[in-house]
Amino acid sequence: MGADGFMRFRDVARVTAYAGDLVSQLGPTFTFQKRDTRHPGLDCARGLAVMAMVIGHTLDAVLSPVVRADVWVQHYWTCRGITAPLFLMVAGWAVVAALGSKPTAARDTYGKRVRRALLLIFLGYLVHWPGWSTVIQMGLTERMLTKVLVFDALQCIGFALLVGATLLAVTPGRWGRTVMLAVVAVGLPLVSATLWTLGEGLPGPLTQFIGSGGASRFPFFPWASYFFAGALAASLLGTLRPGVPQGLALLILGGGLFWFMRGQNQDWGTASAWLVAYRVGQGMMVLGVVNMLPRKVSGLLAPLGRLSLWVYVLHLPIVYGWSSYAGLSSRVGPTLTLPEGLGIGVSLLVGCALVARIGTWLRDQARPWRTGSTTLEASVGSLGSRGN
Repeated sequence: MGADGFMRFRDVARVTAYAGDLVSQLGPTFTFQKRDTRHPGLDCARGLAVMAMVIGHTLDAVLSPVVRADVWVQHYWTCRGITAPLFLMVAGWAVVAALGSKPTAARDTYGKRVRRALLLIFLGYLVHWPGWSTVIQMGLTERMLTKVLVFDALQCIGFALLVGATLLAVTPGRWGRTVMLAVVAVGLPLVSATLWTLGEGLPGPLTQFIGSGGASRFPFFPWASYFFAGALAASLLGTLRPGVPQGLALLILGGGLFWFMRGQNQDWGTASAWLVAYRVGQGMMVLGVVNMLPRKVSGLLAPLGRLSLWVYVLHLPIVYGWSSYAGLSSRVGPTLTLPEGLGIGVSLLVGCALVARIGTWLRDQARPWRTGSTTLEASVGSLGSRGN
């Protein structure tokens, strides 16, 4: 080998060693296990939930009283009760699944989780903004603050994420986090009724947060329990591969919990611990079925699931209005038949999804460095999957 050949060989060896060091540094962060957090199964569950929520809200706003009384519509209304708990459970599952096996992942991603939680809280309050005219008319009063700071589903997810990320960051060890999640998931519904009583007489925004007197449809107590139940399920079943293994485990656990709760004294009250456990069982069975679907099937709804936040934010003002602008509930009112209501609901779902998709595309064009980073993560993740 000549001098030139030896120098070229040495340069290639240096580049190869550098690439090896780079991959070894990226490997623990971007593993196949972590990329499974984008498994279409979870996004499919989000897609199902947001589809049911958009269509359900639309039907709630426009169906006539005669149609509402129909037995099939009443059955649908009963099934709709799982949509919001499913949203929360998937959110909790995704947070824990994203940690992977890296011991410091919860602390490393804490800032990102806090920013996400604050975004959800901000958007939750924004979509309920009553308008400056209403604020000025009411003045600086508790009634005005109560109307402005309406506590709804997005705020509940945001505060649950904020609390959950903090607890995960300060709790050491995988099994320590599992025990912590179990205590919180079980404890929240058990103390909800007591806290509702203690919260009576507090300022309106705090009353809505706690849930006293039914001031909010989605108070932190007990609704955050669903978030922590999903996180607990992810912690317990995280060692199983997504797909059939996780799906079967979810079906067994969820079916067992659902069957057990049906044999107990039923309490459909909004602060009921029985109802939380009942809905958690249902949610786990839905997640189990979705997890067992072939990727080609679950992937059909996965794109909608990835846009679920923005579809949710976009559809609420259209259905219920925003500020001084009237929504479908005021402009159309409860006057339509079921086919008409379904047509509007499906059209609204498709329209919001298209707007959200265009918005995310424009955002990616404005931040090409983020797109490149995502591509790199996906590439490294796919390499890791071949090795497993």
